[in-house]
Amino acid sequence: MAMFVKPIIGLIIALVFCSNVSTALYEDQVGVVDWYQQYIGKVKHAIFHAQKAGRRRVVVATEENVIASLDLRRGELFWRHVLGENDSVDQIDIALGKYVITLSSGSILRTWNLPDGQMVWESFLQVSASSMSLFYVPASIEVGTDQQIFVSAGGCLHAVSSIDGEVIWKREFTDSLEIQKLFQTPDGDITAIGFSSSSQIDIYQLSAKNGDILVHKSASFPGGFSREASFVSGDVFVTLDATRSILVLVNLNGGEIRFHQTHISDLAEGYSGTAAILPQKFTGMFALELDSLIMLMKVESGRDLEIIEKIPHPASISDSLLLANGQQAFAMVKHEETKVHLTVKLDTDLKSNILKESINLDSQRGSVQKVFLNNYVKTDKSHGFRALVVMEDHSLLLVQQGEIVWSREDGLASIIASTTSELPVEKGVSVAKVEHSIFEWIKGHLLKVKGTLMLANAEDLAAIQRMRLKSFEKTKMTRDHNGFRKLLVVLTRAGKVLALHTGDGRIVWSLLLSPLHSSDSCQHLIPVDIYQWQVPHHHAMDENPSVLVISRCGLHSDAPGVILIVDSYSGKVVSSSKLSHSVLQVMPLPLTDSTEQRLHIIIDDNKKAHLYPRTPESINIFRPELPNTYWYSVEAVKGAIKGYSFRGNCIDTDEDDYCFDTRELWSIIFPSDSEKITGATTRKHNEVVHTQAKTIGNQDVMYKYISKNMLFVATVSPRAAGNIGSATPEEAYLVVYLIDAVTGRIIHRVTHLGAQGPIHAVVSENWVVYHYFNLRAHKYEMSVVEVNDQSRQDNKSIWKLLLGKHNLTSPVSAFSQPEVTVKSQSYFFTHSVKTMAVTSTAKGITSKQLLIGTIGDQVLALDKRYLDPRRTPDPSPSEREEGIIPLTDSLPIIPQSYVTHSLQVEGLRGIATMPAKLESTSLVFAYGVDLFFTRVAPSRTYDSLTEDFSYALLLITIVVLVASIFVTWALSEKKELEEKWR
Repeated sequence: MAMFVKPIIGLIIALVFCSNVSTALYEDQVGVVDWYQQYIGKVKHAIFHAQKAGRRRVVVATEENVIASLDLRRGELFWRHVLGENDSVDQIDIALGKYVITLSSGSILRTWNLPDGQMVWESFLQVSASSMSLFYVPASIEVGTDQQIFVSAGGCLHAVSSIDGEVIWKREFTDSLEIQKLFQTPDGDITAIGFSSSSQIDIYQLSAKNGDILVHKSASFPGGFSREASFVSGDVFVTLDATRSILVLVNLNGGEIRFHQTHISDLAEGYSGTAAILPQKFTGMFALELDSLIMLMKVESGRDLEIIEKIPHPASISDSLLLANGQQAFAMVKHEETKVHLTVKLDTDLKSNILKESINLDSQRGSVQKVFLNNYVKTDKSHGFRALVVMEDHSLLLVQQGEIVWSREDGLASIIASTTSELPVEKGVSVAKVEHSIFEWIKGHLLKVKGTLMLANAEDLAAIQRMRLKSFEKTKMTRDHNGFRKLLVVLTRAGKVLALHTGDGRIVWSLLLSPLHSSDSCQHLIPVDIYQWQVPHHHAMDENPSVLVISRCGLHSDAPGVILIVDSYSGKVVSSSKLSHSVLQVMPLPLTDSTEQRLHIIIDDNKKAHLYPRTPESINIFRPELPNTYWYSVEAVKGAIKGYSFRGNCIDTDEDDYCFDTRELWSIIFPSDSEKITGATTRKHNEVVHTQAKTIGNQDVMYKYISKNMLFVATVSPRAAGNIGSATPEEAYLVVYLIDAVTGRIIHRVTHLGAQGPIHAVVSENWVVYHYFNLRAHKYEMSVVEVNDQSRQDNKSIWKLLLGKHNLTSPVSAFSQPEVTVKSQSYFFTHSVKTMAVTSTAKGITSKQLLIGTIGDQVLALDKRYLDPRRTPDPSPSEREEGIIPLTDSLPIIPQSYVTHSLQVEGLRGIATMPAKLESTSLVFAYGVDLFFTRVAPSRTYDSLTEDFSYALLLITIVVLVASIFVTWALSEKKELEEKWR
């Protein structure tokens, strides 16, 4: 018998190994990040590090309030800092070759260590007014000496210590003074030049030691100034008059202020518009931007103008770059269809080019917005040049020797909306095409078994790794049976649509919107939102899915709208049109046509409704539903919420069957002296609710009040409408309303005294969770309100529900008075919240989690059971059996509940959730300056095996177990027979 024990023990050990491996794979599936990408946003300032040895880098500041150091060779991040939302970087510079100096928010001066990005010091300048700000670092500053950095902000000039950031002295001017230029005179004094009024120029010469005013001169110009200037030299600068039609040269030479006027129409024949002076830094030159071109002009003798070159739009010019031999170089970029021409000139020879290159660029990047020039020394000791180029889609390129060395898709740092699209169905593939042969298939599974049993050598492990890479299904461009592989279609602030693969986050296709409407006199295309347009499921499977992109052709809300239908698989524009009306609100309807295009209603600023797609079939589908369609608007500025219905076709529009008039049904006006609207939200239109009934611990049934028309509205007292602390607890209060959006009936109202915003809320099924600040307790709070339907109390018996003796099929009308009961509860919460979302599931069976974007730019998954209003300090046995958690005054923060783990989604703005086909799993996409994608399983993955589960090992284990049973049974029979013969 002993001879059979060893194989059985070996089998048990193998099963233990299998168990451990399966657990690890399970944790890997639900606990790791699918992908995480870091970006910086659109670059607005860039400084190249001129160090000859070591890592070459460029330090940039972006419109997303990011300061970053990039590797010039590959474009990778050395370090990065994301400042606050209102902490915009005004100026950036490098001092002493190892410090980065930044001025942000007009009054915050910081110094960073260049190699690692650590902050050296930070100085907050006390200013009374916000205005143009700048700083000046003297060229004579030395390492280790307490030199001064001069900062102009809020009508004051500050001298700041370069060692610790302390303010040495402060000189106050008038609040209206906007200093345009700071520089140091040969004797060490500081000269400040600026505009103190719309028509006056002031020049101050101050002592660098104590800030005393040594000389003050001023002069007025009758035509007034545009309050922008370009300094050609230390004593000559150019500006525009108030009408922006006259160029004014200001000469300060000789101690007197002299003006010289030149009409722009004399420089550009036939020009009659307005002009702007570009902020480029040149010596002896300046750039003037007109409507259709950029004029590069040279100033001779302090008053004579010479036009160097006229560059048609789109074009861009870099700042001047000082070379080692004292010459200055600058770059000009011109566009010609899909090519960009880069030209570099020297100030000593403006008629010829020292560099001229042509680069082929992707048309979906748009035009060049900014260019920053840098030089290097070639092997033959001549000067070479590289250019850092910022594109219209906010992407960043490094161009050198006519080639793109690297590129960064930093437009993804400004996503404003997202939706999803299914991938195409995979066609049938034979085993031979996948595994090449049966022998390879058997060999592969034998190697997996050896790896599981830890019997594989180094060659076997390498072969296993190659097979895994080869059969990696995460990045396929076809849908999987679990619904994990999808396309994330996102819309950026730059007006670009991109499709990201959920497997690895790569860009599948991209589409820039502005070139599509450049010929339609649409100067400012403002992206608004993106929606699913066509989602083929059954009878339209041959059609590709598509998305609807909504934009405005102007900066204001009454500007005409622009709609595009984009193919989700290829990124090609299916149709595009400029609307004759504005876009105030978009309503996706739960109706589709024969091709499964979803019907949409677009409301304009005149409260007229327009149906899309504009086809006879859509009209025939929508007209029967016209009496049952309602919509609402929240006018926060006016303090009003209004509900509307549809009346019929527009009266004042001839022969437009797709336009409908609306009429106001109800309105709620909040008194402006007591309440101000700060937030409003409703349920997701595609949320799935599995059942209306909920069985509780005592076998009773509670019926959820499920209405897609339930609207959450939060108001605060006017004094509490500002930041936290702007009002006392006695002055602040928060009022929460649950309103039926069809009738305007207030379902529930609750007041929180001493509470203040910002308010973040999420509505799901029959409950609402909202977050606010409690001024009395000095803590954040989170409250939950749950609404149950009382009209079906006769059917609350579980036996009636099981036997079908209930009345769930009775018609429900929004106009009937709802009989509801409301339960609510409040909890302390330790974190400030940026955004909130709820996990999505395919059938609504799985328990839900709240996804909370914290102030630390992380995503926290909080089980909804912690926000159950039925929690009590001592639950009954039946309630404990139901899963109700004992009541505590605060919500727990479990470190393992962070979906983002140790990562931060810097500048977190939104969290999008989408269901997978696997009921237990929800897909989560968080976006800000960074992008983050993962899968969460609130109820664990009870309905699936792991992706790497070894079916071959399972089969072998079953066979071995069955064989062991037969062997053991035969041995037992033999032993029993031997005992009977004794």
